This record gives sequence, structure tokens and C-alpha cells, in this order.
Amino acid sequence: MNVKVNDNVLVIAGKDKGVQGKVLATSPKANTVTVEGVRIQKKHEKARKANETSKIESVPGPIDASNVMVVCPSCGKATRVKHAVVDGKKVRVCKCGATLDKAYAKKAAKAAVAEEAPKKRTRKRAQKAAETETTENE
Repeated sequence: MNVKVNDNVLVIAGKDKGVQGKVLATSPKANTVTVEGVRIQKKHEKARKANETSKIESVPGPIDASNVMVVCPSCGKATRVKHAVVDGKKVRVCKCGATLDKAYAKKAAKAAVAEEAPKKRTRKRAQKAAETETTENE
């Protein structure tokens, strides 16, 4: 199953076709996912205590995982998930080349920023000595 919790997905088949939502739960054994706002079911809840009231709740139900496609966060299109090995780790990748695994994408972005602009390291003692010399000369 190529869909994970907190992925943004597009429903491609069924009554709710065309709806985008966030994945709330996955069930790999049953090959189903629960998407926010899709397949809304009524759940009757009886009052269990004296101060509670009975109610009817709307709860999203599970749909088959084959009926959803992951939406790429960078290009915004629904895409088939392909896998690639990046820095020795297997990650989910979009056709546009962006990684779909959010935790790994953040690490990759931080590494790219660190490579682009290395910080110049100076000792604190050297900075203080330079500041005191300039104030003494004035």
C-alpha cells in the first residue's frame, strides 16, 4: 500500500470521486484507507451516563486504497507513487522528482540549505579581542 497517514489524497472512483482530503487511518490487511470528508456514515451513540445525551454523529468510513491517488505537495497533481533510493533510504517519489515522504523531505531540504551556505566559524574569544582593540584605539 503506497498511502500513509496524513497524506493528501484525491478520490478517483466511487460516489465521492474528485474529493481531496487527508488520510486519517490506514488498514493494510484490509487494503482500506479512511479519508477526511469521504464516505460519511451516521453513527448512533447512546448516552452512557446521566448527564450525557444521545446523539447521531457523522463519521468518515473506510474506502479501498485503490480508489485514491496521492497528491504531490510540490506540483499539486495526483500521481502514481514510485519508489527510489535516496542517500541509502527507500523513499516515495512523484513524477516531478519531489519526495512524498514529509519527514525525509524536511531532512533533505535542511541538508541542501546547509550545503549551499556554509557558516564561517570564528571563536568568541577572537571576536571579543578584536572588539576591545577597536575600542581602545578610538
